[in-house]
Amino acid sequence: MDRNSSPIEGVEHPDHRVEFHLSPGDVEAVRFGISPGHELAHAVRVLRRPAAHPLQWGWLRAVREQLPRRDFALLSTVIGDDGYLPDFLTTTPLWDLTPEAELDELRAAPLDPMRVDFGKMVQRSTGARRQALREMQDHPERARDMIADGWAAVWEAALAPVWPQLERLLRADIAVRARTITTAGIAGMAGDLHRQVTWGAGAVRVSLRRHSEQVDCRGGGLVLVPSVMSSWGCMVLTEPPAQPTLFYPARGVTAGWARDAADIEDALGALLGPARAAILLQAGAARTTTQVAHDAGLAISTASHHLSVLRDAGLVTSERDGARMHHLRTPLGEALVGAAL
Repeated sequence: MDRNSSPIEGVEHPDHRVEFHLSPGDVEAVRFGISPGHELAHAVRVLRRPAAHPLQWGWLRAVREQLPRRDFALLSTVIGDDGYLPDFLTTTPLWDLTPEAELDELRAAPLDPMRVDFGKMVQRSTGARRQALREMQDHPERARDMIADGWAAVWEAALAPVWPQLERLLRADIAVRARTITTAGIAGMAGDLHRQVTWGAGAVRVSLRRHSEQVDCRGGGLVLVPSVMSSWGCMVLTEPPAQPTLFYPARGVTAGWARDAADIEDALGALLGPARAAILLQAGAARTTTQVAHDAGLAISTASHHLSVLRDAGLVTSERDGARMHHLRTPLGEALVGAAL
């Protein structure tokens, strides 16, 4: 199975599915990650076919005129519309993977596997695209440099301006899913990922349109990666040596997800009050009362009062670690922030 292949656009085939088999009861077999490269690749596909992605229209209007045309054309040639994404274009999703780190991995991608990836793309393409890809296959080092420069330019124009909003959605989704595992187990979490995903007999099952496969994740685990840009369905990554990975649409993605952060804070502020809204927005990572007060520009006693109100409303949870209290959004708080996005 090719890396990052098998997107599902439309109705999946009920008889085709990939099953990721996990060790029974092994919560650590599942981890979550973020993939800036996956988001950028699908942003390119959205820009190529905007009519098919209405949830992205707000973002499209904001960035379409800023695109570097030559760099966008290059990435469009590499990414295409056939569902295949070459291995070298993204690295293994991690919780703390940054766009800068992803780009560094691309600039250092090994050349021989790149030739193989280009060969696969040549076989799937025709006409001018096929000729361009064959030229890249013949000169992979030059192609790698050009693609990395194009990646950086398109990222800066298309996703860098909205990365804080996009990343907040991804992390909010992960926080809710991770906490569901602690309360309902892997089965409860997997069953709520997407209509294509079910749980049964110790396996995460993904219904696909054209592919069936049994993947043994015991000992290595499964990476779950939410996505804002590929919001139409699930994708899987199964071919070694890549880590078995399931990409799924992040929850809470609405047509207004790319709104400016100040607008989001204003909307929450109208509901909760400005101070509590600001505290809730910053509560995606655990912080002490002192840190909350410093970030909000409040006295510690005032911050403590606001945290108490948010805690009583079920929007944050507070846990003691020695002499310190750490505060973090609850699943309800994540859902509220996600709705505001």
